[in-house]
Amino acid sequence: MKRISAIFLSLLLMMSLMTACKSQTELQDGYYTAQVSEFSHGWKEYITILVKGGKIVSVEYNAENASGFIKSWDNAYMQSMLHINGTYPNEYTRYYAGQLLEEQSESGVDAITGASSSHKTFLLLARAVLEQAKKGDSSIAIVNIAH
Repeated sequence: MKRISAIFLSLLLMMSLMTACKSQTELQDGYYTAQVSEFSHGWKEYITILVKGGKIVSVEYNAENASGFIKSWDNAYMQSMLHINGTYPNEYTRYYAGQLLEEQSESGVDAITGASSSHKTFLLLARAVLEQAKKGDSSIAIVNIAH
């Protein structure tokens, strides 16, 4: 009987340890945001994710100017960037966000030609927002980007 009790207690202890480890690496449900610390070329990039059931179910990646205008809505900028770089904010922001949603990690997000600088920023923001989600910390993570 003592042997069965010892086995049962050992199993119970192992299960509680596994649960504790799992909760530290699993994403906590909620909204999480990471943004760069400073404006660059008039824009401040950010990522907001929604986590439900431990999985990312929504991703918004974009940038805003000082008045709150969203970069991917700027048609003049879109036309200019498309002709120079072959891509534009409404395309690459959706692509990067979609990759994060699909992969559930920043490690599988490939760069788009013409948006490599935004790709680097996206990866830093994605890492920061995922860390917030793992901790269950809904405060905005501020990320310093060296330009």
